[in-house]
Amino acid sequence: MSDEADGELRGKLDEVYRTESRRVLATLIRLLGDFELAEEALAEAFIAAARRWPREGVPASPRAWLVSAGRFRAIDGLRQRARFDERVADLAAQLDIAPPSPDGGDDAWPDDPLRLIFTCCHPELPPDAQIALTLREVCGLTTEEIAHAFLVSASTIAQRIVRAKARIREARIPYEVPSLEVLPDRLDTVLRAIYLVFNEGYLASSGPALLRADLSSEALRLGRLLVELLPEPEALGLLSLMLLTEARREARMSPDGDLILLEDQDRSTWNAAFIAEGSALAERALRSRRFGPYTLQAAISAVHSEAREAGRTDWPQIVGLYDVLLRAEPSAVVELNRALAVAMRDGPEAGLALVDGLLARGALTDYRFLHSARADLYRRLGRSAEARASYVRALELTRQEAERRLLQRRLDALG
Repeated sequence: MSDEADGELRGKLDEVYRTESRRVLATLIRLLGDFELAEEALAEAFIAAARRWPREGVPASPRAWLVSAGRFRAIDGLRQRARFDERVADLAAQLDIAPPSPDGGDDAWPDDPLRLIFTCCHPELPPDAQIALTLREVCGLTTEEIAHAFLVSASTIAQRIVRAKARIREARIPYEVPSLEVLPDRLDTVLRAIYLVFNEGYLASSGPALLRADLSSEALRLGRLLVELLPEPEALGLLSLMLLTEARREARMSPDGDLILLEDQDRSTWNAAFIAEGSALAERALRSRRFGPYTLQAAISAVHSEAREAGRTDWPQIVGLYDVLLRAEPSAVVELNRALAVAMRDGPEAGLALVDGLLARGALTDYRFLHSARADLYRRLGRSAEARASYVRALELTRQEAERRLLQRRLDALG
């Protein structure tokens, strides 16, 4: 194989790993019934692909090929272990007679990632373990990346994940989407998990790339699937919020990979179809009068989408929606976002007073967005020394390269 062909194949393998590995893993977990065994099978499947695809070519359905390869390698491994453990022999026999799919097509297992999310968010698991497990297994984040998001040590996150997997195994937690009778009681945690997946795709917590389109697309697909299963107002609200946010994807990055803030984006590039669909879903959820935080955030995003220019944004309406959101879901992050909306409506000094109020009571002291927002408010007030100190603090806290470049440019501009 020529160097050029070898490079193309490696690029294709990287792309398949990036876009398909989490869905392949979800299916392998369903087939094998074991997280560790499925992760080993996934790794073996990609090793097999690296060996065979150069000779045989990339298959028409890489996902189906990888699922099949991972399953067969898991069976081989279990057969070898079966010499010492009869229980493993039974499992290998069951897997051997149960084909993974009748057609092996790309859409053969559309709800496996949703099954995985329901498993990761099972009420038998502690809330912090649910989130850590979702970020690890569904998003594919490393233990270190999750630890950074939680502001705890990597060893703490590793222990949570290990204990959660052990609890799933010991409690025989079923790998399934629950019945419609139980589904409403499980909805809140699953909505939160899907939103976590989306946010990691829309604003990666670390690394060189700000956006991960594969995760955002998967979250949208899962959101649509959930709405089909259970069209509750907050499921509609979350899908609306994700669509309205995703509509701005193309406008958020420059050709050089730099971050473009909302006020500077070319709004003609926003996805009009997503905005129309998202706005309609938000209106439908609001009409139900049973809406919650996701619908209110979607409504705020819809108001932004209505403004053809940043200067024509209806900030009084946005502040009003934040007031309602703060009552529905009191949190320091919502307070911070409301403070920024107040700054746009009433001026930076008013917003800064609210941000400083948060810091005075010890809230969000290590939250990078608070310090970058505070720096921008100081900059708008012409208070360069305070702006510089806040930009430096925000730079210390961020691990996202595109954000770092933006903050550094703002800091350099202060002189």
